[in-house]
Amino acid sequence: GLMTGKCVHFNSTVKTCEIFGWCPVEVDYHVPSPALLSEAEKFTLFIKNSITFPKFKVSRRNLVESVTKQYLKKCTYHKGTDSLCPVFELGYIVKESGQNFTFLAVKGGVVGITIDWNCDLDWPLRYCKPIYQFHGLYNDDSNVSPGFNFR
Repeated sequence: GLMTGKCVHFNSTVKTCEIFGWCPVEVDYHVPSPALLSEAEKFTLFIKNSITFPKFKVSRRNLVESVTKQYLKKCTYHKGTDSLCPVFELGYIVKESGQNFTFLAVKGGVVGITIDWNCDLDWPLRYCKPIYQFHGLYNDDSNVSPGFNFR
């Protein structure tokens, strides 16, 4: 946040510079373990994505022809068995990124999602389908403030 120019009490013995922010600055030495939302591993994320090839006047969404309202209500993404479903469990995303959900739920972290559209526009558009990949975006070897503190 931006500094306000005021010196305020951090606790009974320490003062600190005040900032403007959405919420109080995190104090990460009282992080609950296990995580408060350990069940979040089963929470789902619905990804809508589209691409455009303006030169060829072609657009494509990740909700391809076979994706229907009924399908979306019951599908969950899995790279081997349901690779066109745009509904992802957080636990699956974290596991595929090579990270540990329990660690991220306590310490915070960031996962990158790459959507690869490798399309040959000489073929019908129905063959142009997204491929999802998941990546951890930090090195957990750091002993000073590991994670990104997103919880």
